[in-house]
Amino acid sequence: MKQLNRLFFTLLILIAVSSCVSNKKIIYMQDLSEEDIPLFTESELVANNTAEYYLQYNDVVDINVSTTSEELNKIFGIAAGNQTQGMNMAQGAQNGGDIFFINGYTVDENGIVELPLLGEIKLLGLTTKQAQTLIESELKAYVNKEDFFVRVRLGGIRFSALGEFKNSGNFTILQNRISIFQAIAHAGDLTTIAKRDQLVLMRQYPEGTKTFRINLNDERLIASEFYFIRPNDMLYAEPMKIRELGTGVNFVQTFQLAVTTLSAVLLVLNAIK
Repeated sequence: MKQLNRLFFTLLILIAVSSCVSNKKIIYMQDLSEEDIPLFTESELVANNTAEYYLQYNDVVDINVSTTSEELNKIFGIAAGNQTQGMNMAQGAQNGGDIFFINGYTVDENGIVELPLLGEIKLLGLTTKQAQTLIESELKAYVNKEDFFVRVRLGGIRFSALGEFKNSGNFTILQNRISIFQAIAHAGDLTTIAKRDQLVLMRQYPEGTKTFRINLNDERLIASEFYFIRPNDMLYAEPMKIRELGTGVNFVQTFQLAVTTLSAVLLVLNAIK
């Protein structure tokens, strides 16, 4: 019994020591020397795989047409009153709304968007630059080339994060390109028990949907086609087996569970004695 009591107190001491974090590990801008730790370490430069993106079904594109004709400008919705509209869009962005869902053009199931005056134009499978060129060619029937300006860009990047994320859900980021780590950050990062070496990515293609498993622990991800996410990607993080076992998610929690169990055993043994 004395040996069990000694073991119990030894475990308590280990828990107290393991739960302590020194100030040296958390204070910024300390007076450290090179003998303590290097100021920085540098890896080799890894080139990004920035493949051209081709418009897919359900993509939302922001199409802006400006001409020297006041009448055409009103048709394409760029009259003087658009300053107020821009302020409303900015306010919507601050409130977390999807500002381009109302003001942009959605590529329908046939790959088509419908523009004022120009009618239906098929953009499926085109880059934003190719889409711009196509719209410009259609617009030449109404105005001279030197008298108009066309801009086509993605209306933000929409993606979903499910499973072991701290803040799962649907997200819209008003940028042309974001990395997979930026997307994870928008979802609040992965939980401790998420499988970081088996992150599931579902990606849409004109022919259908493909599923990939990505190892976030491998630095070669930076040079792969999966480093930058695409519109309508879905990320799913599976939990580790530890969730099924019901043990702690780190050493201290598991250790505390063992100590609690041992304490219960000791109490029972003392009661029996």
